[in-house]
Amino acid sequence: MSTILKQEGYPYAFDAKVCETCAGNCCIGESGYIWVTQEEIKTMAEFLECPLEDFINEYLLKVRYRFTIKEAIYESGYRCIFFDLDKKACRIYAARPKQCRTFPFWDYFKENIKEVESECPGIIRL
Repeated sequence: MSTILKQEGYPYAFDAKVCETCAGNCCIGESGYIWVTQEEIKTMAEFLECPLEDFINEYLLKVRYRFTIKEAIYESGYRCIFFDLDKKACRIYAARPKQCRTFPFWDYFKENIKEVESECPGIIRL
């Protein structure tokens, strides 16, 4: 099974196998938002076997009218609260939100290839 993923309209491909040796670059670094829908919140809470209200209070931050996953301070930057630094893996990988599932194929990166290349060692220019 090929680990090389392509998506129409993107000038690069992504080798998903590289994730196994990456330090979690997409989960650590600069501060940012990981927007989650109500359905994703429910899915993550169920995955962690955590009551919904407790999950929201412990793991999410409300910004205006929507929720983002909280961050924690990490060395000289930030990390997703679900990123396990010791294992270099996502604690909720099977239930991660769409924003995480679709990385690195974000519209922003279509025009900012150098940025995604610097962040993700799995990027292959086409």
